[in-house]
Amino acid sequence: MYKLRVSIPASRRVSVLSLSVAVALFLVTPATRPQDQSQQTQTGTQQQTQQPSDVGPAAGGPAGDTGAIAVPKKAPSNVAPAPAAPPRPEFKNPPGTPNYSIQLQVPEVLVNVGVILQKTGQFVPGLQPDNFRVYENGVQQKIIGFKRVQAPITALLLCEFASRGYFTFSFNIDMLNTAWAFAQQLRPQDYVALMTFDLNPHILLDFTQNKQEVQQAINNLANQVYMPAAFQETNLFDALYNALDRLSRIQGQKYIILIASGVDSMSKLTFDQIYKRVKDSRNVTIFSIATGGLFLALTEGQPGMGAAMRDMTYLQAENEMRAFSTATGGQYFQPRFQGELPDDVSAINAMIRSKYQIVYQPSDAKQDGTYRKLRVELVDPEGQPLRFQDKKHHPLKYELIYRDGYSAKPEVE
Repeated sequence: MYKLRVSIPASRRVSVLSLSVAVALFLVTPATRPQDQSQQTQTGTQQQTQQPSDVGPAAGGPAGDTGAIAVPKKAPSNVAPAPAAPPRPEFKNPPGTPNYSIQLQVPEVLVNVGVILQKTGQFVPGLQPDNFRVYENGVQQKIIGFKRVQAPITALLLCEFASRGYFTFSFNIDMLNTAWAFAQQLRPQDYVALMTFDLNPHILLDFTQNKQEVQQAINNLANQVYMPAAFQETNLFDALYNALDRLSRIQGQKYIILIASGVDSMSKLTFDQIYKRVKDSRNVTIFSIATGGLFLALTEGQPGMGAAMRDMTYLQAENEMRAFSTATGGQYFQPRFQGELPDDVSAINAMIRSKYQIVYQPSDAKQDGTYRKLRVELVDPEGQPLRFQDKKHHPLKYELIYRDGYSAKPEVE
């Protein structure tokens, strides 16, 4: 067997080897590229699967399926921020100067008005602010507040308890019966105190809401009615001044139930002095009930100088007690029989517990300490005087109960 052998020079062998390598690479490359693409595609699919579904597009606004929510662009780093608001300047007081506050006080006047039928002593309900006219020193005032008041009371029983010799029994029994009748109509929320006076005032019971304590204090006085451990003198003016001074320390509306003959023996104060003190008192109303009415009615007008002087003394005492009540918006009673006491005390309770409260700002706002006269009228819608009638169309007379004036605050108080 013959073999053909071709000899190739050495320079040509390198060229043939290079060509063989190139052919081998050409044949291998097509088979490798699809595999690499398949791997890249698989890897990209895995990365897309692992990427969260809620990742939005790049900043700059909605794109693709991100929806209608726009993603704001980031502010460029070279843009300066908006300037801040300038700080508010703080005011500081000069060194050593304290803080000051300005207060403006507008004076207001409160007037309690009771509307009572003269025949029955009943309180008249149902009145409106337009039915009232208030005058201060003759000048009509504008009403800014109005309501009907029915509240518990704070009352002081100021009772004359002295030794009058032959007449002791008549006056002291009247006083005890009147005080007992008033105690019977007390309510659980009422505050009541008991003070007696002869030459000096005596506090028997401080303010309490215990009705039994009030009755017990009255019973203790009743045990001494025939032989009272008391002086014959009755210094009414001094005792009333002492009562007003004590009540001035209590807030709110107060009442004095003065049960006495009204005779003043030897007080240090004169009538003019105590009357001025009564008028200047604030939030105090005095109701006066005279004692010894039956005795005075039986002995009035007897012959003799002594009897005439006695009649003048008790007439003056009656006028003084009436003046105290009128000046403070109260009322004066002079019962003769014990059977009149329940009605008189009921009338006092009605006036105390049921009344109209009127508030106004005085047109004269000066704080000069002067005394201002008050006058209250009732009018109908047409401005005419208000009239009342009973069921049979008979006219009914009524009475307005209110204090006749007040003292304005002084400039410095």
